[in-house]
Amino acid sequence: MFITKIGIDLGTCNSLVFLPGKGVVLKEPSVVAVDLQDNKILAVGQGAKDMLGRTPDTIRVYRPLKDGVIADYRVTQAMLRYFIDKVSGVFRIIRPELLIGVPACSTSTEKRAVVEAGIAAGAKAVYLAKEPILAAIGADVPINSCSGNMVVDIGGGTAEVAVISLGGIVACRSVRVAGDRIDMAISDYIKRKHNLAIGERTAEIIKIEIGSAIPEKEARQMEIKGRDLILGLPRTVRISSNEICEAISDTLEEIIQVIKSVLRETPPELSADIMDKGMVLTGGGSLLRNLPELIAQSTGVPCILAEEALSCVAKGTGVILENLDLYKKSIMSKK
Repeated sequence: MFITKIGIDLGTCNSLVFLPGKGVVLKEPSVVAVDLQDNKILAVGQGAKDMLGRTPDTIRVYRPLKDGVIADYRVTQAMLRYFIDKVSGVFRIIRPELLIGVPACSTSTEKRAVVEAGIAAGAKAVYLAKEPILAAIGADVPINSCSGNMVVDIGGGTAEVAVISLGGIVACRSVRVAGDRIDMAISDYIKRKHNLAIGERTAEIIKIEIGSAIPEKEARQMEIKGRDLILGLPRTVRISSNEICEAISDTLEEIIQVIKSVLRETPPELSADIMDKGMVLTGGGSLLRNLPELIAQSTGVPCILAEEALSCVAKGTGVILENLDLYKKSIMSKK
């Protein structure tokens, strides 16, 4: 079977690849390991992520996307080529068409970099679609109806809030505060409170295991290992989910302020629709425990976590690819 269309959710933390008729076929961290001596790609995805914080001087581990946009063009190109080769084979006859999700706030330069990286990686054509639209489609939100729908897409690098009606974005705000900033807040808090230095992978594990957006009556506990900042020796400390809640509260407040500002910009008719239906949370960052409850408490608007929140953008690319002619004019730019 010749693969002619591929949908890619090119995320700061994770990238997902969607094939029409097959669904999400690849889910890999957006990480690339490069051998500096031979200038050669050593590993992409999970293999490269396992090397984070453990490499000698001759190997550098890159995260080529920062805040949802390309920070390192060459490494991004290599990563895209790896994804295309992995799903369609190295010896392909037909160059596939790519549909890539980009943040709604991307500049024309940032969009052009994604298109050029995709073409250089072996694509015949590259289409770009705004991530809030893709997330809404992937979460089964009826975007073409005349009622208002609100989507909050929290990824690794950006949190995007959009009100969608009649297939287009009515109000939208984006903030470059999301999963990565939450990890950083956890790491800084542990450094400040416990004099312990931890790596970014450990901070991410803490967030996933015991992270909570609101304090819990029965706090979960976790032992973490790191380097003592005073003695320089390895040390273990015990932390609770309520400490993590305190550590990330300022970061979450920034995301809530963006949600409130979009609600203020929303026309009254659409506000009434959103109040009835609630906002939909998508993206990997939205999986933080008790986050929908915190947003609902802070805004007074019901908040629902989408099914398979992490895959919503990738699933949205699939729906568009299966109906490419229908969507081509409305939400995508082809270069």
